[in-house]
Formats: sequence, C-alpha cells, structure tokens
Amino acid sequence: MKHYKPTSPGRRQMTGIEFRKVITTNEPLKSLTFGCKRHVGRNNYGRLTTRHKGGGHKRLFREVDFSYNKIDVPAKIISIEYDPNRTAFIGLAQYADGEKRYVILPNTMKVGDTFLVSENAEIKVGNRLPLKKIGVGTFVYNVELKPGNGGKLGRAGGNFVQVIANDSGFTHLKLPSTEVRKVMDSCFACIGEVSNNENKLINIGKAGRSRWLGIRPTVRGTAQNPVDHPYGGGEQRQGRGLRFAKTRWGKHVGKGQKSRTPKKYSNNLIVSRRKVGKNKAEK
Repeated sequence: MKHYKPTSPGRRQMTGIEFRKVITTNEPLKSLTFGCKRHVGRNNYGRLTTRHKGGGHKRLFREVDFSYNKIDVPAKIISIEYDPNRTAFIGLAQYADGEKRYVILPNTMKVGDTFLVSENAEIKVGNRLPLKKIGVGTFVYNVELKPGNGGKLGRAGGNFVQVIANDSGFTHLKLPSTEVRKVMDSCFACIGEVSNNENKLINIGKAGRSRWLGIRPTVRGTAQNPVDHPYGGGEQRQGRGLRFAKTRWGKHVGKGQKSRTPKKYSNNLIVSRRKVGKNKAEK
C-alpha cells in the first residue's frame, strides 16, 4: 500500500495502490479500447434507478475477454495494465496465432507467463479448464454459470471461488459472500485468485476522491424529512422505532434481512445461503 505525507487532513489517512510496482505500461492497446457513455445510475428514460452515482473522471473502456473461447491455443502475457472500470488488473494476452485480447490477471502471473484454455490443461495458475477436472479445495476465478456463457463469478480484485465438492454433474462452489452454490461441472473456470488483493484496504481519504470515482454523497435517513424517508422528522436525533431496518421505499434491508427474490430461477441451486450481519464474521 502507498501512504501519503499528511500535508492536509484528507491526505493524512489516505492510502492507495503502488501501481508502478505492478503495471508495465500506461497506454492501452488502441484496437481493444473504445469510448462509451456511462449511464451513472439512470435508465433509458433518464430516471434514477440507482442512487449515489454520477460524475467521475472520464473513462476509456477496455474490451476484456471473459469467455476465453480460444480453446487449445496457448497465450502469453505481454503487458500488465490498469483498468479504471474494474478493481482487478488486466493483462494483454497474445495467442500463438497472433490475436491479442485483454484478460483478468491472476495474483501471481507476470509478463512472459503463459496460460492455456483446454479440457486437458494442467492445474496451474492462469490455466482454464472445466470444473469437473479441478480438484476439491482449489481456488478459481472467472467462473461460468452456464457452459459457454462466459465468466460471471469471482471477477473482482482479490476475489476467489473455492471448489468444495463434485457430485452428480454439479460442482459445489463457495463464493466470496460465503454462499455455497451448485454449478454444472462442464462450466469452465480459471485457476488462481484475482489480482490486486490490496484493493479492499484502500482508504479514500477525502470526499473529492469519491467524486472522482463517480460516487455521489449519501444522506442518512434520520437526517431527512418525513416525506422523504421512514426515519425522517423529529426535532433532534430519533431512534428508528422499527424492528427491521428499511429503505426509503419501505423495503427491508441489511442486518440479516433477506432481499433475494423468493421465486428466483436459481433458488434450487443454492446449497447454503450467504451469512449476513453478525454471522458473517464467522465465515
């Protein structure tokens, strides 16, 4: 982690990632980048659907390959780069046939290292193979939910998914949220942990840095008016007065309240629900 001299109150607690020790180039490959409009929490009508998003620094979008659909073609990492759109580092991979693609980088992979996507690939960091070929206890990332649909699970910086069982055509996976889920064992996954595991230790330090990241301020419910929030009103600070925490729209939230859709299609694939609240510390 990088610590700063306390030249101001905002700098005193601020920390960051030492990118110079990791990334090898400052310029992305032009053919794999393009500009895009960031919708910052608004839908196609321009109405807010997610609060506290907006503004932020202009970003160039990198086309990252999550599908790894070049089977049995070895690839080599030729550069390690920063991506402003995700917490993990990305690597520029050059395949044996000359094609270049961006991929999410695992923790220990360096420039010059190679990887292979194959059903018979070796159990080595960076390689990608079906879950049925991966032993119990192995850490994986960029895991598919449906065969050929591209990686969906374990893509954030420092994350990993653990294989805990193989049974009856399904692999049981323990996710970063502590949820245990079944996935078809023909789905592919990469071996290892996602890079940039220090990301969770970053201290933003000041409000302005949050605005650079596109995060807008959050106002406490108890500080609002009664018309705006169930906790609003009162001359001074008031207790919540309710057994369950709720949002401004009256939906239960946090502290162990279940918010998952009761009839979600994948409910039958959940072996163990994620731990929340006080129980999460015991994971």
